[in-house]
Amino acid sequence: MPNWLSPIVLLLCSNVFMTFAWYGHLKHKAVALWIVVLVSWGIAFVEYCFAVPANRLGSAVYTTAQLKTMQEVITLLVFAVFSVLYLKEPLGWNHAVGFGFLVAGAFFIFHKF
Repeated sequence: MPNWLSPIVLLLCSNVFMTFAWYGHLKHKAVALWIVVLVSWGIAFVEYCFAVPANRLGSAVYTTAQLKTMQEVITLLVFAVFSVLYLKEPLGWNHAVGFGFLVAGAFFIFHKF
């Protein structure tokens, strides 16, 4: 896998796990909070197993600002899919506009003028 791609793939995997750790329990509100915290903590550990290597490998190719920007954009993409498919919550035009502004911000982070 090319050096520039591996951090992106790892961040994508990381964000899938973290989204489930943070929001997956919302479909299971009858489960005791302490159980949800422990399960989420275990899922978050797996997330770290992807995030830490993503940032370590990515730092050879990207600046930390670029890595953080990538992580945020990936987080929003993963969350949007998760929200619609898992939580069954619709996304509206305002979400699309807000996401567009974040993508525009990412463009400026990755380009030198």
